[in-house]
Amino acid sequence: MSNTSPAASSVLYSEKLWPSASTWIWPVIIAITAGVAVAPINTILGWGVGVAMLIALVVIFLVRVPTIEITDSTVTVGRASIERQFIGEVVGYRGEEAFKQRGQKLHGLAYMLLRGWLDGVVKMEVTDERDTTPYWLTSTRRPEELTAALGGIMYEFTEEGKAQAEAEDDSSEVIED
Repeated sequence: MSNTSPAASSVLYSEKLWPSASTWIWPVIIAITAGVAVAPINTILGWGVGVAMLIALVVIFLVRVPTIEITDSTVTVGRASIERQFIGEVVGYRGEEAFKQRGQKLHGLAYMLLRGWLDGVVKMEVTDERDTTPYWLTSTRRPEELTAALGGIMYEFTEEGKAQAEAEDDSSEVIED
C-alpha cells in the first residue's frame, strides 16, 4: 500500500530555490558584527549575542526558501499561486537572454521571483483577463525541466532565438573574413 496522497502524486515539478554557498557568508558576517558590537560591554555576552544572531539568521534563511511547484491544476511560485488554465506561453532562458529578461526586457507589472545566484529564468504568460500581471518571471536552476512541465519551449528553439543565433553566426563570419 502506498503512503503518498493523491495530491502528492499529481506534482509534476518541484524545486526549492536554496541560497548559494556564497550567500551563507552574510549571516556569519552579521553575527560576528553583532558579537563584536556587544563584546566591549561583556565578552561572554558578546559571544552569546553572536551565536544567537547566527542561529536566528540561519533559521530565517531556511524558512524563507521559496518553492516552485507545478501540479495538474496549479502553478505555485513562492507565495503566489495561479490555476494552470491561466498560464499561456512559457519560455525558458539561460545566459545573456536570461539577463535581458531580468533587466532590459522586464515589464514593470510582471510578478517576479528572482534570485541573483541563479542563471536560468522561466517566463510564464498570464492569460487571465481579470489579472493585470502580464507574466510571471522566476529564477530556476532547471529551466529546461520547468519549461517542459508547463508545455513550453526554451528560448533557443523559438523563432526569435533561432533568428538571433543566425544573426550572431553571420556577424562572426564577417569578423573572420
